[in-house]
Amino acid sequence: MFFQRFYSKSIAQASFLVGCAANGEAIVVDPTRDVDQYLKTAEKEGFRIVAITETHIHADYVSGSRELASITGAQLYLSKEGGPDWQYAYSDQPNVTLIGDGDEIEVGNVRLRASHTPGHTPEHLSFYLIDGAATTEPIGIFTGDFVFAGDVGRPDLLEVAAGFKDTMRKGAQVLFHSVQEFKKQPSWLTIWPGHGAGSACGKKLGGVPSTTLGYEKIVNTAVRYEDETEFVEDILAGQPEPPKYFARMKSVNKLGPNFTRGQWRISQVEPVGQIVDVRSILEYQEGSISNAISIPMNASFSMWAGSLLSLEEPITIVANDEQQAQAAAKAMFLIGIENIAGWSLPTTTETIPLGDLQMLEGGLLLDVRTAAEHDADAIEGSIHVPLAYLADEHSWPTGKIYVHCASGQRAMVAASFLRRKGIDAVPLVARYEDVKKAWSSRMVGQGI
Repeated sequence: MFFQRFYSKSIAQASFLVGCAANGEAIVVDPTRDVDQYLKTAEKEGFRIVAITETHIHADYVSGSRELASITGAQLYLSKEGGPDWQYAYSDQPNVTLIGDGDEIEVGNVRLRASHTPGHTPEHLSFYLIDGAATTEPIGIFTGDFVFAGDVGRPDLLEVAAGFKDTMRKGAQVLFHSVQEFKKQPSWLTIWPGHGAGSACGKKLGGVPSTTLGYEKIVNTAVRYEDETEFVEDILAGQPEPPKYFARMKSVNKLGPNFTRGQWRISQVEPVGQIVDVRSILEYQEGSISNAISIPMNASFSMWAGSLLSLEEPITIVANDEQQAQAAAKAMFLIGIENIAGWSLPTTTETIPLGDLQMLEGGLLLDVRTAAEHDADAIEGSIHVPLAYLADEHSWPTGKIYVHCASGQRAMVAASFLRRKGIDAVPLVARYEDVKKAWSSRMVGQGI
């Protein structure tokens, strides 16, 4: 049996290719639209991709299942669970086979046994991997967004991100029973989760590529719960705000995404439309193109790009070099941002003023941290809008707005976004504790 994990850092997402050495056939689990990585590996290792499946209708990235199936001629296996509201719009196509709990996908001696594991979404399937050449027992399980290293898939996204009312508490209750049933499996079972640290699909995901059920029974709080009420209250508390693009991803993947193989390869152009500077905030502050939005190319890039950028207006990426620009373009395409005009070097410079904690004069204080951070400790007199929701319509007051977060990076992103809208936003690039101390001293000095 051949096994390879692929990991897309920009979306903290894992996909897998499993092949049978006996007949040279392979299956891909949860592919992104970066389909070339699977094609190249299959060709290099001497496999033909004959089957493709996914654990659920994804909300955090564009699925590559349909496109990969179109290129390879593979059969596409999709969930039939969850009821009529949770079926794929293209499930009646000739190359689609619907599967449910207990059904198996066979690729030579390799078998994937589907297990219905609802809670994160109603249609969610996990897949037990069986190497039939050696045993009838599963070696491990592809859990998708069901069980992660250190966490479980959040059940609130359908309501919070996609607008399905009154679903998150019911989803949490269903998830509890899915976890309880899963805990009956052997402790040695290997778990290959669909996401790692940095994903917004949970609040405390671990960074390891795999784990075991036995280990999760020890360290994973959500798995350890035996009481349904305690589980539900804990799993719904403190979840981070989902990026705005999550709402449309569910629809895109349900209806069937565009085929975009290789289209994220962009050329150098004169800046037009939305100008996005993907360099570090320090490089951005030293000078960038006028009205550029700072969204550094790091682990949070997709989250903020997907929340702040418009799909209608073309995007120019400002980068240090073509390699950095291409990486940013690819990350955008993975989450459905396709209107990219090209990239540019920071040939003209405009600096953004930084707030001086010793001279905070007038203005308001805007907190762009998450709701959980704000609820834990907020600065008196500040207003709160999470960065994920900054692109929503807000009635911003006239005058200066000081922007703060926990360390300064989100503050810079938010301030640059607001300044493009003509708002006098000034980032406070400093530790939260220092901002709180300075702002509190200012209020005391003014007798507030």
